[in-house]
Amino acid sequence: MQVTETLNEGLKRGYTITVTAAELEAKVTEKLLEAQPEVEIKGFRKGKVPLAILKKQFGQRLTGDAMQDAIDGAMKGHFEKTGDRPALQPDVKMVNGETWKEGQDVVVEMSYEALPPIPEIDASKITLDKLTVKADDASVDQALKDLAGTAQSFEDKKKGAKAKDGDQVTIDFKGSVDGDYFDGGTGEDYPLVLGSNSFIPGFEAQLVGTAVGDEVKVNVSFPEAYGAAHLAGKAAVFECTIKGLKKAVPAEVNDELAKKYGAEDLAALKTQIAERLEAEYKGAARAVMKRALLDQLDAQVKFDLPPALVDAEAGQIAHQLWHEENPDVQGHNHDHVETTDEHKALAERRVRLGLVLAEVGRKAEVTVTDAEMTQAVLQQARQYPGQERAYFEFVQKNQQVQQQLRAPIFEDKVVDHIVAMAKVTDKEITKDELQKLVEALDEM
Repeated sequence: MQVTETLNEGLKRGYTITVTAAELEAKVTEKLLEAQPEVEIKGFRKGKVPLAILKKQFGQRLTGDAMQDAIDGAMKGHFEKTGDRPALQPDVKMVNGETWKEGQDVVVEMSYEALPPIPEIDASKITLDKLTVKADDASVDQALKDLAGTAQSFEDKKKGAKAKDGDQVTIDFKGSVDGDYFDGGTGEDYPLVLGSNSFIPGFEAQLVGTAVGDEVKVNVSFPEAYGAAHLAGKAAVFECTIKGLKKAVPAEVNDELAKKYGAEDLAALKTQIAERLEAEYKGAARAVMKRALLDQLDAQVKFDLPPALVDAEAGQIAHQLWHEENPDVQGHNHDHVETTDEHKALAERRVRLGLVLAEVGRKAEVTVTDAEMTQAVLQQARQYPGQERAYFEFVQKNQQVQQQLRAPIFEDKVVDHIVAMAKVTDKEITKDELQKLVEALDEM
């Protein structure tokens, strides 16, 4: 078996792998000998079928497996010898595939882009602020007010009062399209909170200013992406009768409210809210520190990047941003999305940092434990209530999904590893200051 270099330019590599006819024959024979003890053919006892007969009956079928094994073995040996790590799956083509006949050598061309040597980082030159924010009384009080609003009740408004956003109207309605009433478009004594956006866009706004006893025709159009295809995009008229009108009354902030949310009393609820707020602040502060760390790594470490990796990442970025601008289009059912210089610049940063973090993690022997993976799967499964078991089975069978769940855990552990070696200063800031820093992240 021979491996001959044909290209060595930057990170691009090319090789010709030749498996001689004799080597291939030996591989086929090896496979036949492995199978011989278990083979039983009419006229011969199990395990006693002559090799020549086995070869005649199974040789052609095993030749393909033998070819693949030989090529895989040559590639494995090559990577072990050279230390190369391909950035993406190598491109492997059989040169004489269409004309190859038994008894001939097998010639394969292999090409790939190698991962570059990753420079060592100097964590001692990285300076970070570990931000902390305390939950102040005003924030806790606002959170309590929001909870009281969530636990609100409704009471009748004065006779003749007009409806406004936040009020609850009780209505009868009947919807029609092109003058014909449609199934599912009728309701009686329906309680609707104006401004809740629970009805078709534009519906609730047309009930603002109405009073009990009013009859109103509401003109709306169903969204283009509406679930019922026969109504999607259609103009509709809803004949509405206002039968009741109530105003929202927030719950009182007291021990009774606290008990509704599982706390012993108001003081305990305030403590729980403060802890929850500070946990949220901690998560946001970590995101700020992580961005500062990545920015410094990006400035500190420079090296050549595999073009194929950058192009693939730029394509994914362009595709993701396009879908954010066109949320109604699913999958890849659209024209090709061109990548821009901005996409490429972002892709280069992501690829560079991804390679750096992967190398730091590899050298530090950072691993993701089974318990951490299980926790990640559990957290993701919560998004599919009632289908948790099916999601678990899906993840078990899908290596790509497992990698998608493992990658952010690995990255966070590597970040923690670098932070532990960096110069970190504790710094307490206000909620507003943290908010500005978080908003700045979104603008980058």
